[in-house]
Amino acid sequence: MEKQHYTRDDMAGLLRAHDITPTHQRIEIAYALFSRQEHLSADQIMAIVNDRHSETSKATVYNTLNLFKQHKLVREVIVDPSKVFYDPNTGPHHHFYNLQSGELIDIDARDVQIQGLPALPTGMVTEGVDVIIRIRPQHA
Repeated sequence: MEKQHYTRDDMAGLLRAHDITPTHQRIEIAYALFSRQEHLSADQIMAIVNDRHSETSKATVYNTLNLFKQHKLVREVIVDPSKVFYDPNTGPHHHFYNLQSGELIDIDARDVQIQGLPALPTGMVTEGVDVIIRIRPQHA
């Protein structure tokens, strides 16, 4: 994803463009995600937001992230059942997941070729395919 510089003022327009009513807390949550353009967990987002404004609850962060996900403003990346990241890059791409550091790294979709997907059940269409390649440092 190309790095962009976002301000809090940009966030209200971004939210409106995705049919989300901008509130103070939604703007702060969006800013935490988009200003860094990193893969962040809900807890990391809450810590960033509360570092500046300590009134944001965990429920508000989760509800807002779910709203962002429903409106396709972010992607939810589940690396295992206990680790969910929110990705401001909603374009086609995949991920490396570093098991040691917990970092997610984008992989351009053009660098991954997938062949041989099974036939879909009747009446279904493909919404997307997410590839997560788990990596760790090589030890000598």
